[in-house]
Amino acid sequence: MSRRTAPARRRPHPRLGQHFLADSRIAGRILDELDVRAGDSWLEIGAGHGEMTVGLADTGAAVVAVERDPKLAASLRARLAGFARARVVESDILETRLGTLAREAGVARWRVYGNLPYYITSPILQHLFASIELVADIHVVVQREVAERLAARPHSRDYGYLSALAQFYATPEILLAVPRGAFQPPPKVESVLVRLVPPGARAALGVADAEEFLRFVGTCFRMKRKTLFNNLRGLYDPERVRGALAAAGLDVRARAEELTLGDFARLVRLL
Repeated sequence: MSRRTAPARRRPHPRLGQHFLADSRIAGRILDELDVRAGDSWLEIGAGHGEMTVGLADTGAAVVAVERDPKLAASLRARLAGFARARVVESDILETRLGTLAREAGVARWRVYGNLPYYITSPILQHLFASIELVADIHVVVQREVAERLAARPHSRDYGYLSALAQFYATPEILLAVPRGAFQPPPKVESVLVRLVPPGARAALGVADAEEFLRFVGTCFRMKRKTLFNNLRGLYDPERVRGALAAAGLDVRARAEELTLGDFARLVRLL
């Protein structure tokens, strides 16, 4: 990590879900897990005071730090003034086009890092997945419960639509526990660093229309306690659903949490 003097720390804004990483030792461990190389192009989401931004820039990597808070963005620009390959974009990541940033920076594929606000973790991941062709890998600090859902396998308690969505686009892996005391202010929940590496299951499934497929998967998980038959009978003729389940080798009493992505792909083709 850089020994440059850190700016005066701004008080976190509760409405923005801000929990700043304040432990330099943990920041160093996260950087080790990121395996940063000088030729990398990093997109950082919610850069805050630049705790990780400076560490990334110190390696010689190119860094585009997206920060929506105007005061934090201004402070971060001053802190990064000595890094020729680092710049700050004052914007909400959900309103930021990854393709536009890539063209402006001359980047083919981003490596992504973010300490994500817990209340918008899923929307941010979906935003990244929508431009997955521009992403080499994703490393995010998220609530442990969310991380376990991202990595969950069929037949487990945590497996659901978010699991299927993430694993359609990437392979998730939990890398590192981040203690509550590493943040200012400390969150009420446990956090972990997760890595998601494309391409996930999408290519092997032969799905022509990703959005349509994921809408179908979402319908299957709509009422998790209900059977697939009951979740789908409102969209398709009940006998057609019964026949498709049988042809896919699935019991009529099966629930979405029991299906792999391959099972969903076979079922949607049969319907």
